[in-house]
Amino acid sequence: MKDNFSNQAPQYSKFRPHYPQELIDHVLSFVKNKDTALDVSTGNGQVALALSKHFHMVYATDISENQLLHAPKIINVIYKNQSAEATDFHDHQFDLITVAQAVHWFDFNTFYAEVYRILKPNGIIAILGYGLFSTNSHSDKILLDFYHTIVGPFWDSERKYLDENYKTIPFPFEEIEAEPFLNQFKWNFDQLVGYLETWSAVEHYKAHHNLNPIDLIREELEQSWKNGDKKVTFPMLLRVGKLK
Repeated sequence: MKDNFSNQAPQYSKFRPHYPQELIDHVLSFVKNKDTALDVSTGNGQVALALSKHFHMVYATDISENQLLHAPKIINVIYKNQSAEATDFHDHQFDLITVAQAVHWFDFNTFYAEVYRILKPNGIIAILGYGLFSTNSHSDKILLDFYHTIVGPFWDSERKYLDENYKTIPFPFEEIEAEPFLNQFKWNFDQLVGYLETWSAVEHYKAHHNLNPIDLIREELEQSWKNGDKKVTFPMLLRVGKLK
């Protein structure tokens, strides 16, 4: 698994969008017993926090110790600095395993073998994520060019799974049909730029060119944002399954 986000941990915690409660509730509706959950590649602990309100105990893992330092301290959440593919958990320990915006970085075969080991026979796995957001039509043109042309060459190859809405990831489980969800916000310009700063391709561009690519569009985008409705809409990605 790659660690592309340790450097942006403070921005990640501040600017990454949270998952809508309706989506979390939908996932929970498939879980019969709510004793122990695991949030894999938890990042800043967004999903772990949401799960902590429903489970007796939640474990949350990440390979980035810096990310975990920015996760909220919760009495029934235990954070562990370890990879998704090799954990120290007991066999059949979890009623629910979640992965939010991260499964595309994993070695699928190794990770799914681990899921089969640590998920209870009647447990649920939920793969969550979100695709490229949309906003007003003028700002969309600027942002799409930024996404595809300016930083496009700097996306890791795994990004394609998000562009394909997680429909093409391997998913060796008995799939449960999930409802579609959108996540909508109203952002000021600083929130928009803060989110763009969390993109791994932006970080790769900076390292390669010693230049922030957002500066190439900042003036035009800011003017467009002022003239627009400042609304952003994320398509939510969700795959839910249980052991075959």
